[in-house]
Amino acid sequence: MTALHAFLTSPFLGTPSWFWLAFLAIVIALLVFDLGVLHRDQHEIEMRESLLLYSGYFSVGLAFGGWVWWQLGATKALEFYTGFLVEQSLSMDNVFVMAMILGFFNIPRRYQHRVLFWGILGVIVLRAIMIGLGTALVQQFDWILYVFGAFLLLTGVKMLFTREEQHPDLAQNPMLKFLRRHIRVTDELHEGRFLVRLRDPVSGKLLHYATPLLLALVLIELADLIFAVDSVPAVFAITQDPFIVYTSNIFAILGLRSLYFALAALMHRFIYLKYALALVLIFIGGKIFLHGFIGKIPALVSLSVTLGLLAGGVLLSLLKTRHQPSKDRPVN
Repeated sequence: MTALHAFLTSPFLGTPSWFWLAFLAIVIALLVFDLGVLHRDQHEIEMRESLLLYSGYFSVGLAFGGWVWWQLGATKALEFYTGFLVEQSLSMDNVFVMAMILGFFNIPRRYQHRVLFWGILGVIVLRAIMIGLGTALVQQFDWILYVFGAFLLLTGVKMLFTREEQHPDLAQNPMLKFLRRHIRVTDELHEGRFLVRLRDPVSGKLLHYATPLLLALVLIELADLIFAVDSVPAVFAITQDPFIVYTSNIFAILGLRSLYFALAALMHRFIYLKYALALVLIFIGGKIFLHGFIGKIPALVSLSVTLGLLAGGVLLSLLKTRHQPSKDRPVN
């Protein structure tokens, strides 16, 4: 018992190990309940179900923040809530990309949740690697935070003054070309499977083939990795505590993936959200450079400014587009 107690209370990346284990247990329980109970049968997720799923994940994220407040104090909790909000907001652009990828491969709606769900597992691993590297860099080189700040400022300014949206040609995607050259791929869907065994038309042998679901999954993982280049430095600019950075990232992504089916049909109405996100990036990046002049900006101020900017962008967008008709289902 003494050895177990010593292990649970020993710090891992500055936080007791049992905190990490509790977080992982919550995430695993959510994923098992999602796939094993709510979506045991593959079906089309309508807007109402999507909103209910999101409200469930969002409530768990809020409750986890309350637990952080109880265990680690108000400052850590406010940093968690700020990172949680920033990560969800910055990842909204990823919804467009996910919809584009699923549409490109003609993935029916009843299989889309399966692709997005298994994509979460990849996100959990990739974000852990990125945040681990970011933590090591910040601890080794203090000046790396100024690099993050400058990157966020430049990204925000570029986003603020960029008018035209660029839509990549997925048919020319280098990763997709690489996969098609190096693995066997079938053009047909085989229900919800990522891999199937089919007979080779030449040799007659049974061989493994990737389905469009697997290709869509790989591209979605790649897209998330690219978007994380913005969002991970943004949360590091809020707090350098790897526990807060990682948990706020994962809870935000869990909620956003469940909201995909509702959000993809409504994103055309958020015309000012991009500018609100740009101002958030400029604010977060500017905080780092202001630290030397006015000291650290309180966590409550950061949360209030971030929430105010995002709420303002959403409300202005909804008012501006209130007479626009709703779009039909985004994909299939």
